[in-house]
Formats: sequence, C-alpha cells, structure tokens
Amino acid sequence: MQQQPIDLKALLSVPYVDPEGGFEISPDGKFVAFAWNPSGQWEIYELPLDHPAPPKQITHGPGGKFSPCYSPKGDRLAYVLDLDGGECFDIYIYDRVNDQHRNLTPGSPETIQPNLSWSPDGSQIAYISDRSGQFETYVMPASGGVARVVLAQPYPGWVVRWSPDGAWLLVIAETHGQDYGTFIVPSMGGEPRQISAGNEAINAKDSRWSPDSTRIAFSSDLHGYYDVGIYHLENDQIEWLTSGEGEKEAPYWSPDGKQLAYVIYRGPDSWLALQALNSDLPFTDQVEPGVHYSPRFTPDGKHLVFVFDNYRRPDDLWQLTLADGSLQQLTSSLPAGLQEVAFVKPQEVYYPSLDGTPVPALLFKPHGFNQPNAAVIVIHGGPTWLFQYLWYPIFQHMASRGWVVLAPNYRGSTGYGKVWQQANRFDLGGIDTKDVVAGVDYLVRTGLADSNRIAVSGRSHGGYLTMTCLTQYPERWSVGSAVVPFLNWFTSHANSREDLQHWDIQNFGDPEKNRQLWHDRSPYFFLDRILSPVQLICGANDPRCPASESIAAKEKLLALGKEVDFVLYPDEGHAFLKINNVIDSEVRRVAFLAQVLEKTEGSR
Repeated sequence: MQQQPIDLKALLSVPYVDPEGGFEISPDGKFVAFAWNPSGQWEIYELPLDHPAPPKQITHGPGGKFSPCYSPKGDRLAYVLDLDGGECFDIYIYDRVNDQHRNLTPGSPETIQPNLSWSPDGSQIAYISDRSGQFETYVMPASGGVARVVLAQPYPGWVVRWSPDGAWLLVIAETHGQDYGTFIVPSMGGEPRQISAGNEAINAKDSRWSPDSTRIAFSSDLHGYYDVGIYHLENDQIEWLTSGEGEKEAPYWSPDGKQLAYVIYRGPDSWLALQALNSDLPFTDQVEPGVHYSPRFTPDGKHLVFVFDNYRRPDDLWQLTLADGSLQQLTSSLPAGLQEVAFVKPQEVYYPSLDGTPVPALLFKPHGFNQPNAAVIVIHGGPTWLFQYLWYPIFQHMASRGWVVLAPNYRGSTGYGKVWQQANRFDLGGIDTKDVVAGVDYLVRTGLADSNRIAVSGRSHGGYLTMTCLTQYPERWSVGSAVVPFLNWFTSHANSREDLQHWDIQNFGDPEKNRQLWHDRSPYFFLDRILSPVQLICGANDPRCPASESIAAKEKLLALGKEVDFVLYPDEGHAFLKINNVIDSEVRRVAFLAQVLEKTEGSR
C-alpha cells in the first residue's frame, strides 16, 4: 500500500542556511554570521561559537538579506539587501556596538554583486557594480560617499577580495567561454595582471589571499578537472597542490598559511579536504554523503566551519574539530515533525543518450515501488551546475506520491570534468536536450515508468530545456512545466544584463552570425509542435529569464489553441525570495503535473 505523500507545504516551509550567499566568522572567532530563513524571510543571523546559545536575528524588515561580511575589527557587519528579486542589491552596514543599520547605496538603480570586501583598516569597502553598463570594480568609503573605479575591463566582474596587507585587490571575472580569470590590481588603481601559466591566462576561480599577501590559492580545470593551485606574486609562478580526477574547489587558507581546506566533488557526492602545503595527500572527511560548502578555518586554526546538506538534511552550519575529527551541527533547520520521515535516498545511475554516450543522473525510486508508474524528468538550471545529493523538497514529495524522479546531469553539467561541462557549448538546446530525452527511453526500457505518464519540468535553463524537449520531441511527454524559463534566444538576449549577454555570446555565438542556430534552438518558434499541456511560471522582476519570455509564449500558445497554465508573480525575480510564493509556485507545479500523471486508466 502506498504511503501518504509527504506534505509539500511542510517540506517547502523548512528553513535552510543560504549556501551560496556565504557566511563569515568574526575576527575574534566568537561568532558566525549567516543568512537564514526560519521566519520565511531571508535575514542575517549571528551564532556564538564560544558558548551554546541560539542564533540571534540581527536584521528585520522587507527584502532578502545576504552575504554578511565582518569588518576587520568585528565592530561592523556589511551585508546586501534585495527588495524585489531584481538583484539590484543595496549595501548595508550594521554597527554591532550601537545596533544600527545604514544603507550606503540608497535608491541605487544598478546591479551590485553580492560579494563585498573590507579594506584591512576598515575604512573602505570594495564591491562590483554594473553602474557603467559593465560589471566593474569600485571602492567606496565605509561611511558612504563617492565610489571610485579600481578596475574597468570588458569582462563581467563577480568577486573582489582585498589583500591582508591592503596593497592589492583580486577580482574574479567571467572571461572566455565558461572560464573565470583572476585579476590582481593595485588597490589604488593601476594595470592589472592575470593569473597565468606559461604566459597564457588560465581559468582561475575561488581565489583567496594567503595570510601574508604573497600568494593566492585558486581552483582551475587547466588539467581537465578542477585542481587547487597556488600563485606566487613574487615570480608569477604556480605550484599545484592537487591532481587527478574529482573537482577540487573552494580553497581556504589556515591562519598560519601552512594548510588549505577545500572541497572534493565526485559527481553528486563531496568531501571536506585538509592538506598541508608540503603534503601530497589530503585528510578527507564528510558528515555523510551530500554536499559540503565553503569550509573556513576559525581564527585559532582549530576548527573548520562549513555548510552541509543532503537528501534528508536541509542546509545547516556545521563545525569540524581538527584535533579529534568530531563534527558538530551548529544550526538545526529540520523541524521535529520531519526528522523521522523516511526520505528517499537517490542513487546515481548512468543511461545511454540518443548517441550512446553514458549520461549520469540521480534516480529517486519511491518506497515500495513494484511496477511502472508515473515519472518526472527534472532538469537542472545553470547549465553549468549539477544535481547532487542535496536537499530538494519537491523531489521527496514527488517520490512520496509514487512518482519516479530522474534528474539528469546532461552534457553541460559541472562535476564530471572540463570535457563534459563544455560538451554543449555552441550546441545549447541540442545535445543537452538529447541527453534529457534519452532519459525517457531509460525509464521505459527498465520498467520504471509508464510511457503514457512521463512529465518534464525544470527551472531557469532547465525551464528552457523543458521547452526544447516539448517542441523537439513532443510525442515523448504527457505534460510539462517550465519555471522561470526563456524561450526565444533573440529576445532573451536583448532584454538581459550585460554579463548574461557576455555568457550567451561566449557559449552560443553572435546572434547575427549564428542567426539560424539561434532560431532553431528557440522553442518559441516551434510552439505549434507541442502535444501536451504546458505550464509557465515566472517572476515579473526576473533579470535573467525575463517574464516577457513566458508572457509571449503564453499568448502564442493560446492563439494556437494549446492547453497552457500561466502563473506570474509580480513581486519576484529569478530566485523567489518570499516563502508564500515559493510554496504557491511549487504546489501549483505539482498540481498541474498531477492532473495528467495521476489520471486513472479509464479517464485517459
């Protein structure tokens, strides 16, 4: 007998620590600041590390707050605020002594990247903004005022970090293809230099200064997989700390500069790694199979603090004590009522694509499964991302309904080396679509799915691929739901920010020179081919996949007489910030799919 489905609203209401916006340990090692949403709204919290006490909420009011960053003395905390999902962040300073908040960029119309850096003396803040139309690097007084440009270049900047001695800034920017460059520029401005190997600029991301400001640790896929390298400013030379398969990312220096912590990813799983600079092998550990994010040493060098999640644990802060290897969970997001739920553990599988190439995927098979059933192929966004053993509530709800869920890591996904990640470059909507569609054959051939009840759904680039699947292979699908998708390469490109346009051209070519390809891979022009009901969910303030894409598709689908469900959230952007909208959108998505997937045999 099938179990009662896990309540989707309860799952979606589970809070989690933001793994992307980061967390920060205070300079004295007594606190960790982080973004969390137990109230349903993203706020900044502080948690004592030196004694047991519950987290303290330090921000209030409308909007989502992210990316906390302590000043060098720890008396102030910078963070960013997004009011409507449009990613036009404002920079705030919280005075911890006087308990006061101040907006340094009130009414700012530009997009500010949510990555801030204090000068070592605490007098200035470095940040990246598209004020000029390009994402350039600025420095402004920490008390507010006029900002000056430190680095202007044709590449969209993403991250800026001040050297501990105050002499330099490193800027991580998107460069060619899917590569990142690390640029080193004098903090007062001047000619930058780029991390290079043999006079050739290389892909270098996750870059961080050593405590003595003489070296930079970074991650690069120069040798096929991401490895940790150390760049020496004195002689422009690189020494490689790691090698071999597996993606080694997010390096972080120990306070004495003698060790690096980082994360090793192998497909959907990950491990914490700690390696001395004079050692060839790291010490590795993990909470359990899942995803470990951004390990950071405490100032005394005795602990690593990091974020962890997996299929049965939402993102929480954890601490590893290096002396004895003990692990301690610092925040607890999963409510007691869900702690005994038998969540489905995904298994990594491989299936042949339409051209025979093995495609990795995660398979969620319902408990008690014994016959072909309804199935959903869920497509991740990015496309440079992947599905891992992570907390993804809708997967668990779908499986608890008896649906089989397949989550492909199609060509273009990260986690499987450089060749796999770049395999869909200039072929977006082509080979990646085929990899997803081949999942249908796998599900039917192995007896996992009823061929008449297979859905496709995805978010962002996954929403785009949902629509390429429905238009290129319409007979394979019973129903589809695309969340914050784009459908027309031409209009999406024209209406996007400069950094997104840069990525388009680097990975799909010039829209005029490659006009036929851009047309052929735009589902909007082929909506007449769709044979199944389709749902479009979007946010009015989306700067990445503009809502105009879904609106235009809805109108055309209706004119064609197609069955379409359309949902627009006027107060959201690309990543929904408000918990009521998160819940409403996911409940609507599942309900729309269920109308088809849970029809009885006689009602078809």
